[in-house]
Amino acid sequence: MRISWIGNHEEGLEAFRQTAEKGYVTAFITLDDEAFAKRSAGSRDYGGICERFGIPVYPVDTIKGERAYEILKEQQPELLVVLGWSEILPKRLLDIPTIGTVGTHAALLPHNRGSAPINWALIRGEEETGNTLMWLSAEVDAGEIADQRAFPISLFDTCKTLYDRVAETNAEMIDALIRKLEAGRRPVLPIRNKSDEAILPRRRPKDGLLNWQQGARQIYDFIRALTIPYPGAFSYLNGKKYLLWEAMVLPAGSEAEPGTILGMAYGFGERGCGLCVATKDSILCITLLEDGEGKRYSGRELYELGLSGCFTDYDGGE
Repeated sequence: MRISWIGNHEEGLEAFRQTAEKGYVTAFITLDDEAFAKRSAGSRDYGGICERFGIPVYPVDTIKGERAYEILKEQQPELLVVLGWSEILPKRLLDIPTIGTVGTHAALLPHNRGSAPINWALIRGEEETGNTLMWLSAEVDAGEIADQRAFPISLFDTCKTLYDRVAETNAEMIDALIRKLEAGRRPVLPIRNKSDEAILPRRRPKDGLLNWQQGARQIYDFIRALTIPYPGAFSYLNGKKYLLWEAMVLPAGSEAEPGTILGMAYGFGERGCGLCVATKDSILCITLLEDGEGKRYSGRELYELGLSGCFTDYDGGE
């Protein structure tokens, strides 16, 4: 089977490695350096895999241009796999492979169609998510479902740990798909991929602004939804911007104005110190903080910053 692969995000890396190892992948299309620099959670490890297995690499600035079209027309794949790609494929590309085009969406479709489903699931406080393999169609996230895997969202998950699960299930589902196709079966699950839900909007770095009028759990969910490798949740303190990468919820309340720094928790562990901040209903303890110059603080360094004041949603006019 001849497979052309379109990918960039690290969530597709393991599936790509396993498929390339079996000799199926004949071409790999990815982002060029300029386009790559504008994306979050991309990986250049695909290049090493391609070099190892002799797979030609075709960098493009967009999948919608003539270059991508000419590459796929020349390759004439039987199956086109699209994993970790933020653009919608035009119909003329979907028409090229003889078997079809598959892609995954990190949600249990038809729930959470649209952009950044893992991040949105955490922000919304959902307790379960999953991954869906589908036959791509011209309509966004609406193709026939070929496979689906569910997994829980625990209190300790972040966007990174959940995307790790997405990566695992990507590999599982692509492997199962290829085995079924080689046996002459085109898998389709009896799930109607239609919903009245609004499509999830795209998230941009500016959308990481914290709202301290929310409860501690909501803010905690927001921070873990946007933490490394994503752009991060941020707030302003005394006119300076800070990124909040890690936090804890404390089972205690405060009557202080939400966003007010109450003091420092301290301890001898690596993340043993934390900046305690009042929220609408209880206290959030920030354990990894980054300043506007890109310096990250945790443990004793965070304690010794001696921060005080009240976090806000504006930069003080600076």
